[in-house]
Amino acid sequence: MIGNLSLDQLRILVTIAETGSFSATGRQLRRAQSAISQSVATLESVQGVQLFDRSGHRPVLTEVGRVLVVQARAVLASAAQFEAMAASTAAGLEPELALAIDPLVPSAPLIESLRAIREAFPHLTVSFSTQGLGGAERRLRNGAAALALCTLIPTVPDDIHALALLSVALKPVIASGHPLAMLGRPATRADLAPYVQLVLSDPVSPDGPNYGVVGSQPWRFVDLARRLDFLLAGFGWCRMPEHLIVDHLASGRLLPLELSAELQRTPDTLTIYAAHMQNRSLGIAGRWLLNDLARRLCV
Repeated sequence: MIGNLSLDQLRILVTIAETGSFSATGRQLRRAQSAISQSVATLESVQGVQLFDRSGHRPVLTEVGRVLVVQARAVLASAAQFEAMAASTAAGLEPELALAIDPLVPSAPLIESLRAIREAFPHLTVSFSTQGLGGAERRLRNGAAALALCTLIPTVPDDIHALALLSVALKPVIASGHPLAMLGRPATRADLAPYVQLVLSDPVSPDGPNYGVVGSQPWRFVDLARRLDFLLAGFGWCRMPEHLIVDHLASGRLLPLELSAELQRTPDTLTIYAAHMQNRSLGIAGRWLLNDLARRLCV
């Protein structure tokens, strides 16, 4: 029961709306027509509304009846989801799979795995959170996420189990109208020093370790999209994931920035890991997703 309602009454109401008659509803639900009529009369009496106009040959939904049928369908769908989730959890499936994603993770391969897990576990609740640099690892540590797709810089911590999925190429680039684009030779540290470097930064610890910061004028960004906007506008240079700038390189809006040997010690690739805490095992769906990602992406 839901207050003075039952799911059975709502099911009868929806079936009448779909079949167009009390008798057809009785046949479909294997009930006597009198039982169907009594259920509707009780529902109307208790709720104080008239659901059907019975003046014609067939019952016709009233205006309020049409609105309440929509609500009834939603309640029945929610109840079915409730039952399916309870059954899945009883069978060992985790009730929710919480994911945290770093900004450097390419979307395309992740989307394919998320489509696949939705088909494999249609009643699983998946929560999805994109984070600034370092945020995915923090959510993993505080228990807000079971699985993180992230970079782990400078090394994989001892308390995290990490599977290397793919490498993201980082390409130094500059807008075509920027003075550095006219240099005509590999840029040295001295060449870069007067200009702004657009840095992807951890929003929680912006003054934490700086990897790949060369000059004294870093502008710090939490998300890649805004940093790309400023890069295209000619405010500075940076290393960008190559998959995000292919079109801009092809169009000439961005140009490769060649760096001198002294500046090439910074790795030109970053490893993306699927990570979870050593002391918290993944559930059935988490392991399934990890295996699917590995099958598609593993380096």
